[in-house]
Amino acid sequence: MAISIRLKRMGKHKAPFYRIVAADSRRQAKNGPYIEELGFYNPTKNPVAVRLDKDKMKKWLAKGASVSATVKSIIKKLDMTAEVMPETKPKKKKKKEKK
Repeated sequence: MAISIRLKRMGKHKAPFYRIVAADSRRQAKNGPYIEELGFYNPTKNPVAVRLDKDKMKKWLAKGASVSATVKSIIKKLDMTAEVMPETKPKKKKKKEKK
C-alpha cells in the first residue's frame, strides 16, 4: 500500500483548516478517507497554529510513507526536520560503462 502524508482541507468557505493525515496515495479524493490523523495546521490564526505528533510521524516514515511538499515545508518552518524526517543522502548517478 502506497501511503502519503498530506493535508486534508476542512473548515468553512474562506476559512481553511487543515489536518495532517496519513492516507492511501492511490485514492484521488483529497478530502476523502484517511488512515490516521497526525496533527493539524491552521493558517488563519496569527501566529499560525500547528500541532504534529512526532511519534506517529516517525512510525509512518519508518513504514515507507512519502511526505507531500506542503507538509515538508510546514515541518521546515517548525524547525523539526532533524527530529521527524530521517536523513536521506542524495543518490549518486551511475556512470555508464564505455565499450
